[in-house]
Amino acid sequence: MQIQDLPYPDPGVPDARSGPRFLWWLFRNQLGGQVKSLAWGLMHFGSVSALPFCVGLAVQAVVDRSGTRLALAGGLLALAGAAIALGDTFLHRTAITNWITAAARVQQLLARKAASLGSALTRRVAAGEVVAVSTGDVEKIGWFVEAVSRFTAAAVTIVFVCVGLLVYQPALGVVVAVGLPVLAVAVLPLLPRATRRADFQREKAGRATELASDTVAGLRVLRGIGGEELFLDRYRSASQEVRHAAVRSARMWSLISAIQVLLPGLLLIAVVWHGVGLAREGRITVGELVTVYSSVMILTYPLRHFEEIAMAYSFSRPSARRAAGVLALERATDSGGSRGSEVPAGDLYDPATGLLAPSGRLTAVVCGDPDAAGLLAERLGGHPSEPATSVLLGGVPLDELPLGTARTAVLVQDKDPVLLSGTLRELLDVPASGAVDAHEALAAAQCDDVLTALVQGSLDADDPMDARITERGRSLSGGQRQRLALARSLVTDPEVLVLDEPTSAVDSHTEARVAEGVRELRAGRTTVVFTSSPLLLDRAERVVLVHGGEVVAVGVHRELVRTEPRYRAVVTRETDEESTLADLEEAARTGMDDVALTGARKDIEESA
Repeated sequence: MQIQDLPYPDPGVPDARSGPRFLWWLFRNQLGGQVKSLAWGLMHFGSVSALPFCVGLAVQAVVDRSGTRLALAGGLLALAGAAIALGDTFLHRTAITNWITAAARVQQLLARKAASLGSALTRRVAAGEVVAVSTGDVEKIGWFVEAVSRFTAAAVTIVFVCVGLLVYQPALGVVVAVGLPVLAVAVLPLLPRATRRADFQREKAGRATELASDTVAGLRVLRGIGGEELFLDRYRSASQEVRHAAVRSARMWSLISAIQVLLPGLLLIAVVWHGVGLAREGRITVGELVTVYSSVMILTYPLRHFEEIAMAYSFSRPSARRAAGVLALERATDSGGSRGSEVPAGDLYDPATGLLAPSGRLTAVVCGDPDAAGLLAERLGGHPSEPATSVLLGGVPLDELPLGTARTAVLVQDKDPVLLSGTLRELLDVPASGAVDAHEALAAAQCDDVLTALVQGSLDADDPMDARITERGRSLSGGQRQRLALARSLVTDPEVLVLDEPTSAVDSHTEARVAEGVRELRAGRTTVVFTSSPLLLDRAERVVLVHGGEVVAVGVHRELVRTEPRYRAVVTRETDEESTLADLEEAARTGMDDVALTGARKDIEESA
């Protein structure tokens, strides 16, 4: 896989049982690139390690006054230099390719998982954690996967050089052969502590990222209630904790780096001291001493890769564990796709609550608990938060449809829809049936003032469709964002459209016109609206009251207001006392005894 071939047609099925297993799975799936990197690494490190032998040969040739051997040494040096340049160039290319393709594979896997889980992802994993995994953690995972082949090439080179020195000059070679393994493993006792500090730093950084994300998302509300400084103070505190953790982690890694510099220097002193003694005794030549000395100096370069692989693994292991944790998440009900891809039509029915939305009609659903309403809306769309009996569309369980087909059939707009940055034309460029034009959807959602505001806020856009929308539509009011999101949903024109509080931030006059627009545009299509707004409820063809997790009343708005106290309490925000008084007034009109009526009123007044 080359960078220009990204994205992967199929990133594969990851082994998400643990972080190390996930890293090993990534390595196996990039075996071709790893082999290329290993080959170029061996060429590069091998050529670098050959330089001391060439230098030693040249020095000895000068001592012996041999022009032929000096010329041979010069030719070998030139050849080694060319091999170093070639190997380093292609090692860098293959290493970067491995890094980017590994990171891209992880990002594709995370994107597919996010698309599969939908809104359930942020209920099970904090939004800040998802952001951290898909950005910084992806880079650290790619770093380790890429570094493995370079480390392997460096380790193989060191082994060959040690063997070569033992054969070339046993008296000095044995010192190097014993000293190099000690250098390689000298920092191992420090790695567990360094890893723990790196993990702690990452946890603090993730918490700070999550806090920053939540603060930015709710900045408008925080300013409204005067809580901006409070949350900024919290972020400052979290940021300082990250800084302190980073400093503690950096101290440990600087100690490891210092050891990696100190110990090779001590080995070099030992080799020179011992070598000078052997040269004075005539047991080795000057050229052999120079060769061994230069080899020890050169080997500090591949030895640095031992530190890098330790650092890469320490940082990538917790990142891989978090990525594997996200990738291991599964939908509460997995869509097996046992049925065909044809979109079913008919009534929408939820066996868990008994909610029925007849085909082709506008059904309003009233729930006293907004959170329960949100969960029910997601279940109607095939996104249940926990395993339960599947919702039926035309008698077909949504769980038996392919995921794409189920989402085409039932579209759910939650109470806090997200507007992506870009032009209005791009916002409304969504998969759709083609039956609803963008201008019709905008008109039904009463977006005239929104279009005017967008044009005024865009200096170079005369057409509202070319006006740019800022990130999450922050330049718009809450009601304007809701109406644009509603227009986007109407353009899609699904078989079933589920709207969760689509006008909660809209003024009553505009809300009434939105209700009429949605009813006219969705005529003949199944629409379910979760709301407690009397304006929307009064225009619904069917109103359902859900209480305690089940349907308790069905009718039309005015009838339910008159006959159902629980419905009236939710829609009109009545207290229990007001509801009881209303019932007594109704009873009085139907002929309750005056004495009993007066006594009941006194009881209510005394309890109040």
